[in-house]
Amino acid sequence: QVQLVESGGGLVQAGGSLTLSCAASGRTFSLYAMGWSRQAPGKERDFVAAISRNGGSSYYADSVKGRFTISRDNAKNAVYLQMSSLKPEDTAVYYCAADPRLHNIATLSHVDYWGKGTLVTVSS
Repeated sequence: QVQLVESGGGLVQAGGSLTLSCAASGRTFSLYAMGWSRQAPGKERDFVAAISRNGGSSYYADSVKGRFTISRDNAKNAVYLQMSSLKPEDTAVYYCAADPRLHNIATLSHVDYWGKGTLVTVSS
């Protein structure tokens, strides 16, 4: 079992920045690709970003490319999402994900573990 706890959400003005954190516990963190997805009110959950097990590769949704950066610290069992140039349409609950296969996270398919989410609200 892997437990994921997100933090860092909150209210921010458009154009601002925010960094989300996800703390993992349980099984060996470095065995898992990690990622973030988000779900806006009334919408389906969307892929945001993913990072490989050693942090060497990362992938982003087109909607956040160039504005968001995913990173991980395997020594601290943590993954981060740095968000800048935030827009009102980035408002959503952001969920941390863990799965041995990065492809599963990128496609939101059969992901092994999810956190409970943290709310990000971007005001205009």
